[in-house]
Amino acid sequence: MAIRAWFSKEIQRRRPKLDWTLVNRYRVLTPASVDLTWKKISDLADFSWHPLIARTNVPYGLVPKPGLIYEAIHRLIPLPFRVFVEGVHPQQLLSVRILGLPGAEERVTFQIESSVCGTYISYCVMMRGWLAPFFWSFLKGYASKVAQQLAEAAEAESLNLVSKRLRSRRKTCLDF
Repeated sequence: MAIRAWFSKEIQRRRPKLDWTLVNRYRVLTPASVDLTWKKISDLADFSWHPLIARTNVPYGLVPKPGLIYEAIHRLIPLPFRVFVEGVHPQQLLSVRILGLPGAEERVTFQIESSVCGTYISYCVMMRGWLAPFFWSFLKGYASKVAQQLAEAAEAESLNLVSKRLRSRRKTCLDF
């Protein structure tokens, strides 16, 4: 018994560590307001702007809160995975952890900052685990587009609001 314990400890000591941590951060500037951008991020039922998530099982109008777990369907592989909301600071930060990747743990953080030039959207992806390099090789191209597509969706929403306001203010020649 003592020889087996010594042998297993010796193997563990000689085995190379295969724990990877990959972190990438993407940042985009958009003229859309912080309110509209936050509305797009916090609407967990509508991820039509996201290049990796096809749909979720969240009912419309549900506000993200820490501890919320929901399912989402991946666009590339139509398999469900679970998403755990870790932290929420309204109008500033949304942090989620993606569960369901065997051998890899993924944490995603959306951060919104207002500035004089517009609104900065920061998208940070952290993958940890021994299969992280393998998954990252597939997800890298899509992850680089998430912040840009979120900015475009927020800009389109702001343009829709402006056009609705203009249509409601138009008067015809018969109006007094």
